[in-house]
Amino acid sequence: MRCSAPKRWLLLCAPLILTACATMGPPLPPSLDLPKAPSDLRAARKGDRVTLTWTLPALTTDRQTIRSLGPTLICRGSGPLKDCENPIGQTASQATPAAPPPSKQKPEGTYTDRLTESMQTDAPGAFATYAVVVLNKEGRGAGLSNQVEISLAHTLPPPQDFQARLTAQGIALSWIGNAPPAAEPGVHYVYRVYRSVQGSEDRMLVAQMPVRELQEFSTTDTTFEWEKTYEYRAETVTVIDAPPAQVEGEDTPTVKVFADDVFPPAVPTGLQAVFSGPGQKPFIDLIWAPVTDADLAGYSVYRHEEGAAPVKLNRELVRTPAYRDSSVEPGKRYWYSVSSVDLRGNESARSEEANEAVP
Repeated sequence: MRCSAPKRWLLLCAPLILTACATMGPPLPPSLDLPKAPSDLRAARKGDRVTLTWTLPALTTDRQTIRSLGPTLICRGSGPLKDCENPIGQTASQATPAAPPPSKQKPEGTYTDRLTESMQTDAPGAFATYAVVVLNKEGRGAGLSNQVEISLAHTLPPPQDFQARLTAQGIALSWIGNAPPAAEPGVHYVYRVYRSVQGSEDRMLVAQMPVRELQEFSTTDTTFEWEKTYEYRAETVTVIDAPPAQVEGEDTPTVKVFADDVFPPAVPTGLQAVFSGPGQKPFIDLIWAPVTDADLAGYSVYRHEEGAAPVKLNRELVRTPAYRDSSVEPGKRYWYSVSSVDLRGNESARSEEANEAVP
């Protein structure tokens, strides 16, 4: 039996219709727009201040781009947190974080909590636990972030009368200590002094000393570079042995020092003058003990005859502790002295004189 044209068209198109219908499915549910809980919460304590920092989420729990971002709840407890029913504070609503380029830092949230005196204790294992909950504009969140612990140990005031001054030996640091309290077993205190280049946030530890009954403390920083401006500050740190923890106290006021090298190197010593043997062109050899200053550039040699003013013999700095004077004349006696010169042109006083006669 032959099919008519319309029937043949339906038979040919039927598979296509069935195939097209098979690709359709139920519509996806709308996104709940719940910000993904941060997983990089960090906490740092300085004195009675605890600073929390976390990366603002850019995605929802169902991996959609966040359309709205509300405030962040701050949670604190004395042990592991299960929820955040009684937040201690919250941040203001945050702008929706745009996805930064790979080389840019991601937007962060921050909050500072203050520990009251009654909360602080030197009891072993006394910690506060923190977490945050990021909410959307409707006040809903996906739950707690990762949790971090901060020691509740007491901190001491910073040292008193902290000073930093430039000397030829280095930057002299001094301060007046506080009387150490009767600490719990396993708790002790140290003073730390930090240095940073002006304009930089990077700091370097240059001194550490235990807090003790001695009230006056001093040390010298010799690790700096000349011709730079440095900022110095000191603090008292509480150190707990077990479980190990360290809590930094407040800083002293910053002291700025410009390390301007106006200090000459050491004066050469041990100068000797020796006339050459007969039968050759006369000369006088000079030798002396080397100067060990790290920034030594060289030496200058001076000579004079009796009753005359010293005259420098070398045009360029002498690089080694030895010099040969070939411009001598028979029948004369010469007096010599040597000075040292550093890389910035500071010249020392001249050494004690040595003299030698030319036959």
